[in-house]
Amino acid sequence: MVEYGALVSFLKKTAAWLLAALWIGPAAGADWPMFHASPDLAGVTTDHLPPKPVQLWSFKTGGPVKSSPAVVGGRVYVGSDDNKLRALDLADGHLVWEQATGGEVDSAPLFLDGRVFAGSADGSLYALNATNGSRLWKYETGDKIPGAPNYVRLDGTNRLLVGSYDFKLHCVDAATGAKVWIYETGNYINGAPAVADGQAAFGGCDGILHVISLREGKSVAEIEAGGYIAGSVALAGGRAFFGHYENAFLCVDLQTRTNVWRFHDRSYPYFSTPAVTTDRVIFGCQDKILRCVKRPTGELVWAFPTRGKVDSSPAVAGATVVVGSSDGRLYGVDLETGKELWRFDLGQPVESSPAVAAGRIVVGCDDGSVYCFGAP
Repeated sequence: MVEYGALVSFLKKTAAWLLAALWIGPAAGADWPMFHASPDLAGVTTDHLPPKPVQLWSFKTGGPVKSSPAVVGGRVYVGSDDNKLRALDLADGHLVWEQATGGEVDSAPLFLDGRVFAGSADGSLYALNATNGSRLWKYETGDKIPGAPNYVRLDGTNRLLVGSYDFKLHCVDAATGAKVWIYETGNYINGAPAVADGQAAFGGCDGILHVISLREGKSVAEIEAGGYIAGSVALAGGRAFFGHYENAFLCVDLQTRTNVWRFHDRSYPYFSTPAVTTDRVIFGCQDKILRCVKRPTGELVWAFPTRGKVDSSPAVAGATVVVGSSDGRLYGVDLETGKELWRFDLGQPVESSPAVAAGRIVVGCDDGSVYCFGAP
């Protein structure tokens, strides 16, 4: 009689072999037009990856690349600490255009209706023509913009949302750059606002989860988080998922304004934005561990150790979780088991969050390069 455990192991290996054999290249797949893929910042795509990707190309900039790429229509849009925003060709990494700003561009670009939007350390939000990189307008805030812009469409008009170190969330008309409204908080806003169900949710260094109406820019709720929120919030099913700098990761019900669950393991802060699937939440921590918990309860499913802080925000593509670490590596991890599938040693910290599109992974590195991985 065949032992049950051995049979399960055999079936899993057979399934993995069949997937590898049948994989014939990238499907059309969804684009990755913004930080963490979609306005809710869930970080999940239906696109799939090859079982064993290889490095296809790299592009060297003049400074660390902490910006997380956007990938749309065969182009990569990404910022760099050399004060520039660039468009690269996804096929081979050659430069399509570059546009200078007045400061470092850690902000992930947003691609929307043929335009690219990104914040800069000079305190400005830039709107560029996605085809040639020409500047269309510039909106000035009172301080640097490290987080990515998001958007909402209301009454046939696209509105941009971006946080700033001037303590404010700014809502801007995407076509003209004109101010629509401003919402003021009590401290720096470091991350990107998440958008769902007519509301935006975001945290900041005031230790509050802010929930606001997107139409009026008015507060719907202010929920004490228990620590300052340096990363971004992900939204799913009327709940907000995020970690903070007092060493806890939370799930908050936005309607009842209560904590559904709280995850605490070791006393290290959270900066990574979580990826949220139908039943799981995956997030990095500065204790060098990537974790996966059950979405309804916060119960730990697996923990994957790296050798450095995991400030990079994980991306989920099919059955693969992709994440960077300050140990200088980019990892592929099995979503079901938490086992390592592959890794690439890039040599310097990977703070950028990976983008997945057309069967490829694109990510920045503190060595000043943008890397692309995919099928050989």
